[in-house]
Amino acid sequence: MMSRTVSSWILSSARNGIVLQGKGRLYSICIPNRNKTKWKLVFSKKQLYPAGSSSLDNVFSLKAFRHTSTEEEHFSFQLSPSQINDILRAGELSHKILTFNGKNANSVLRFESNQLASNTPIEDRRSAATCLQTKGMMFGVFDGHAGSACAQAVSDRLLHYIAVSLMSRQTLEELELAVECMKPVLPILQWHKHPNDVEYREITSQYFENLRVYWQHLLDLDSEPGFSLEEAMICAFKRLDSDISLEVQAPQENELMRNVALQVAFSGATACVAHIDGVHLHVANTGDCRAILGVHEEDGTWSTLPLTRDHNAVDEFEIRRLKREHPGSEEQTLFVNDRLLGILMPSRAFGDVQLKWSKELQHSVLENSCDVGDLNIYQYVPPNYHTPPYLTAEPEVTYHKLRSKDKFLVIASDGLWEMLSNEKVVKLVAGHLSELNVQKPQLAFEKPVNLGYMHSLLLQRKNKGIASVDQNIATHLIRHAIGSNEYGEVDQEKLAAMLALPEDLARMYRDDITVTVVYFNSETIENYYRNNK
Repeated sequence: MMSRTVSSWILSSARNGIVLQGKGRLYSICIPNRNKTKWKLVFSKKQLYPAGSSSLDNVFSLKAFRHTSTEEEHFSFQLSPSQINDILRAGELSHKILTFNGKNANSVLRFESNQLASNTPIEDRRSAATCLQTKGMMFGVFDGHAGSACAQAVSDRLLHYIAVSLMSRQTLEELELAVECMKPVLPILQWHKHPNDVEYREITSQYFENLRVYWQHLLDLDSEPGFSLEEAMICAFKRLDSDISLEVQAPQENELMRNVALQVAFSGATACVAHIDGVHLHVANTGDCRAILGVHEEDGTWSTLPLTRDHNAVDEFEIRRLKREHPGSEEQTLFVNDRLLGILMPSRAFGDVQLKWSKELQHSVLENSCDVGDLNIYQYVPPNYHTPPYLTAEPEVTYHKLRSKDKFLVIASDGLWEMLSNEKVVKLVAGHLSELNVQKPQLAFEKPVNLGYMHSLLLQRKNKGIASVDQNIATHLIRHAIGSNEYGEVDQEKLAAMLALPEDLARMYRDDITVTVVYFNSETIENYYRNNK
């Protein structure tokens, strides 16, 4: 159990408005109230997606371990090791690529993923899929703000938009013909999902219709679409964001679809998606999720190769870009308190039409939506809002040709990177790999064997320090992110405290965390270079 001294310090710091970790997300207001501090989200936490639409939503029977009061006499950090593990491992997902005749021609060996909520419900989402009509695998992490609606929609749809962008004209024509003739449509993606992930069929049907409009647009082009992978990813990001904006403006008789469209458009999400095809790795990033490579150098050391740049209000490139796009008279008001227009930390995101539409369009759409009050749609035009759009979903795409020394890819929401540096993450993954590769020492029997001798051998093996680690590397990273002390070691008391924090305090100490780690098949990569000399 957490000591009373430490628990008192945590509660006191929270009551005094001290934020130890995290950065307070979009549209949040700190409201001190005597002995309590609460974070009031102006955007509604009421969700229209079903309770299973996030992999963690069905796990919140574990909420029994969290508290709803910040009064110290009602507060306890007592969590057993098994309860800690139950919470940390609830969102685990892993997938190993199938082999044929003992061989795996895929450059991806396996991937492991996990999520830990701070917000209730969690606002992060993740996706992983194999492309069936084109080549490659895709992995995405999506960090929502002002609710989970936009992140949910983008995680459901973006990989489809990328896959369609990569299709040949012939494949697009076959898709269109099948739909016209009401025949089964060839699957575009094979999803790799958490067992608790579900789809909302009515919404999925509408999304498919809009995806069809997109591929019809591609067919209307005068020539073969012929996008490069970079062009396909950029086009897909921008088209989906445009569809999100148009869907909420279109007349909609279905009340559920109208309300979902409102929630999606008026919330937001950053996105980082990796496409891996053989030795070709492309990463498209919009916002402040991040992707890095773990590189095992020839001298046995590990190095880090960043594949993305954080798009936020403190990045010099983003500051210069936005200043170029807006009049000089707005230079002093574009960024206030390291936030775009004083509101948003990421400078690129899906949704967030409050920072993209004109004031008139916002007023028109919200005026014609009878459920805005019930949905608590965020209605606020910031001061100095003169020349929208101020926000874009256009990604930056990085290409990297994989080498045999590139061992793994880590994609995560900023909840991880706020706690751990790139170098620390690579060190933890590399150490975890080494621990898993350690074989248990064989017991060397000498005759005659008796119980005393066996006991001695078992003690020897125990003293060699065979580590007991999380099998899922994403869980290992999350455990260290929220539980590490100043020496980089997991402090069980701190870990218990961070997991038991009441909902109104948890967000002050940590953000939602989503992590996906992709391991590469070095043998396949080596074979590529051997066969292409």
